Amino acid sequence: MSYQIFTYEQPFELESGERLPGLQIAYHTYGRPTSAISNVVWAFHALTANSDVFSWWPGLFGENDFFNPKDNFIVCANVLGSPYGSTCPQGLDFPQFTVRDVVRAHLLLAEHLQIDHIKVIIGGSFGGSQALEFALLFPGRIENMILVASAAYETAWGIAVHESQRLALQADSTFGLPGGGGKGLQAARATGMLTYRTAEAFMATQTDTDERTDNFSAASYIRYQAEKLERRFDALAYYYLTKCMDSHHVGRGRGGLPRALAGINIRTLVIGIDSDRLLPVALQKYMARHIPGAMYKEITSEYGHDGFLVETTKLTAVIRQFIVEKQVRQLPVRELAGLMAGDEDFQLIDVREPFEVAIASIGGINIPLKDIPTRLSSIAPDKRVILYCRSGKRSASAIAYLEEKLGHDNLWNLEGGILAWADEIDNSLERY
Repeated sequence: MSYQIFTYEQPFELESGERLPGLQIAYHTYGRPTSAISNVVWAFHALTANSDVFSWWPGLFGENDFFNPKDNFIVCANVLGSPYGSTCPQGLDFPQFTVRDVVRAHLLLAEHLQIDHIKVIIGGSFGGSQALEFALLFPGRIENMILVASAAYETAWGIAVHESQRLALQADSTFGLPGGGGKGLQAARATGMLTYRTAEAFMATQTDTDERTDNFSAASYIRYQAEKLERRFDALAYYYLTKCMDSHHVGRGRGGLPRALAGINIRTLVIGIDSDRLLPVALQKYMARHIPGAMYKEITSEYGHDGFLVETTKLTAVIRQFIVEKQVRQLPVRELAGLMAGDEDFQLIDVREPFEVAIASIGGINIPLKDIPTRLSSIAPDKRVILYCRSGKRSASAIAYLEEKLGHDNLWNLEGGILAWADEIDNSLERY
């Protein structure tokens, strides 16, 4: 794990036209990039989190979790305006900034790290807002995007919640002074907690079983959460970051939401939480409908919006299926017969062992799945490559590996594998 601060010494122009004289962004990295920098996973954090993603998303990010430093080069940057090492407000004269400004700061960091290819971008809540903007602004290639409990714009409900929190901050007479606003921050956090969890969760975990008339468990829990945030966060940062969240609207200046979302050419997984009252699943379904080819998955949770931090086992299962067991392009046997009868130069690879002798006669090669890493030079980079085994599962694994290691984008899995071969391909074999 490495914690560093990137300093940008030139003026940083905000979307409003105002300028910051310079910029610093705190960030963490975990693991090492491959020589081609093809294993980058970029995580975006939520409102009061920081760049140490291992500390706040354990179970999904960690030494032995799905996103681990053995297989991935993980990057997480602290957002502009946050008090954890990045440029943040010191007074009420700090210029207002937007989610788009936050992401443009991330882009400067990506350039500094020489990253122009990203395997996965992922974010939950405010982190999802950043990921979505990043997808629209990043000048390089992003393979996969995962949006959890997030939306394409800030809703009227979210803005109302944030304004209530800002009123609580401003009711503290010390707000705006250096180190001030602590009591206001506690009140703002208490308001937020009522939107992060569900009524059912509070009743299930905080209901008192005795007949007390004061010092209720639910009240103690809210005070505890409020005091805990006051100890680790900053009132001015909270004020400005909620303003930033209100600005979120990916359709602004892009012809509206549908057009902006339709312009995203990235494999996308959108995850909703069935009990989320802050960002209801209708918002995630909207994104999935308008992002071309996006997949929508919904998880069940009693934790409401906070489910994106708590339900890591369920998230991992859905994300693993999307990333590792993803649907690869299938080539029907009949279409293969057509290729054999035509002029296209393609390559057949049998990933089983032993090899199917009949295929050898038409120039196919045998690479057992376990030998793929040492036989990469045998794979044609300029041809359509068709892989197959008995049922197709092994070849799908080989395709995922080759996409990652070679960046080959013309890989196909023979639909039905060798089981479908005998019935339909024999005549074509002879012609080929």
